[in-house]
Amino acid sequence: TGQSEAGSDGAAVRPGDRGDIRSGASYDGGRMIGGEARAFGFNVMLGGAVDLLREPRNGRNFEYAGEDPLLAGSIVGAEIAGVQSNNIIDTTKHYALNDQETDRGSGNFVIDEAGFRMSDLLAFELAIERGNPGSVMCSYNLVDGVHACESPFLLTQVLRHDWGWQGYVMSDWGAAHSTAAAANAGLDQESGYGLQKDGWFAAGKLEAALRSGAISQARIDLMVARILSAMFAHGLIDHPVTRAGTPADYPADRAIAQRDEEEGIVLLKNDGDLLPIAAAAKHIVVVGGHADKAVISGGGSSQVYPEGENAVPGIGPKAFPGPTIFYPSSPLDELRELLPSATIQYASGDDLAAAARLARGADLVIVFGTQWAGEAIDVPLHLDGTQDSLIDTVASANPHTVVVLETGGPVLMPWAGKVPAIVEAWYPGRMGGSAIANVLTGRVDPSGHLPMTFPRSLDQLPYPGEPRTKEATYREGAAVGYKWFDARGLEPLFPFGHGLSYTRFRYSGFKVARSKNGLVATVTVTNTGDRVGGDAVQVYVGGKGWEAPRRLGGFAKVMLWPGHGTSLHIAIDPRLLAVWETARPGWKRAAGAYT
Repeated sequence: TGQSEAGSDGAAVRPGDRGDIRSGASYDGGRMIGGEARAFGFNVMLGGAVDLLREPRNGRNFEYAGEDPLLAGSIVGAEIAGVQSNNIIDTTKHYALNDQETDRGSGNFVIDEAGFRMSDLLAFELAIERGNPGSVMCSYNLVDGVHACESPFLLTQVLRHDWGWQGYVMSDWGAAHSTAAAANAGLDQESGYGLQKDGWFAAGKLEAALRSGAISQARIDLMVARILSAMFAHGLIDHPVTRAGTPADYPADRAIAQRDEEEGIVLLKNDGDLLPIAAAAKHIVVVGGHADKAVISGGGSSQVYPEGENAVPGIGPKAFPGPTIFYPSSPLDELRELLPSATIQYASGDDLAAAARLARGADLVIVFGTQWAGEAIDVPLHLDGTQDSLIDTVASANPHTVVVLETGGPVLMPWAGKVPAIVEAWYPGRMGGSAIANVLTGRVDPSGHLPMTFPRSLDQLPYPGEPRTKEATYREGAAVGYKWFDARGLEPLFPFGHGLSYTRFRYSGFKVARSKNGLVATVTVTNTGDRVGGDAVQVYVGGKGWEAPRRLGGFAKVMLWPGHGTSLHIAIDPRLLAVWETARPGWKRAAGAYT
């Protein structure tokens, strides 16, 4: 794979999943992103987003890393470390509970402390431990009645006292709302200064607060020291960035982007082994999604513009977070290159009847479904426009239909029972067309697993109506995502952790042993199929009195040759065996049996 260590037992286990964070897909992606940032003259990156997926309609879910704190903290921590390997600073954000865009600047999100510590705060804690970001960005919203960038609990008690973090806190752009209150709470830098109308940390306002005694000289000195210390610690001073630096190596970067996408694609359904595309499929029809030209990407401040022009211009809002950007990477072109003996036709899907007629005589139909999302908006839980009707119509015309989804998060699938194969490709990036074609044709085994739950219907969500507004108590507490579904006995459309492969795996020899304050689970994984494939092995733990019947305790990804097996040793963090006690603050593991 180019990012794994080969074992003599025919296995390639991600080193990052064995405790070495300086390898693996997330680290490599971060290293690539940080390298391009440095080449463009930037020395601070505003990435490292680790807010949990509490609201599946959140327009920024594609920036985050799923609904589980261990998974999100592990992925983002590795990404941060990769970015910072370029002698620049990365942030982790948006601290905290910025898990929806509706009323993000004025919404007050209330959660009990124990639930907070065992969910969103644990994700941040793990990301900070693993990545050591130079900065943390506080969020727009209020937390328990206080703006996040004015919260002594978040910025001083938790970050400094409890976690011992040494970097500096910056505000999100426009998330500062005061001078003295924010500075005394632990805010060190107002981001976007000069672009925000209030300028709470302007020299005049800081000087006035100093003269009045609202801020002490010691506090000013501490704010400056934190910023400078992070700059020295992460190499900004010893290795200064210039705009005339080394240019980005785009071919190498595109290879990393493609590899990461290939590992992230999830095969959700594959009845009758319709995929990979069989040699017998000589007449293939591709429908929709602008697959003849491009793949879609997410909008807003995280939008990465492609080299050259937007492949499908004129779509989406003209103002922020638009426009909708399509990367020039055509799945149709890539499929034609990989399947030269097949006749592959394309229909835009704008005319449902025409698409159905074309699909009716094909050996195989591949429909691309898209959903655009971006910062500052939340989105309905369905594909854009009439695409659900398009898929239903095409599937009715041809039972051999594959659906490839390009979305930023979960969507409802009213047509799921009519199609035998479904692939989730997310926002697949600059080399998305190649990656998707490689997976569909079997050149690459689909080894991704869902970082989020796909619900069957809106009424399965904690808030089935619109996203929370203004004042909202998190009724789910720490039971985020799959924990909510498990605790209430709800059956999702596709569960967290789900992902199929073109090969088969057998687990054997499972055992658990004590290790310091935690546990280590050992299991042998064997590829019993006839092709190379990858699996994400997940260990779940359960104890009495928890927010849900089980938690993800650990995971490791492994690639195996046919007939080969390997033993994995997966550590279980002791915090995942405990609950947070507020009376005597700290993690407490109750006596009794654990599963």
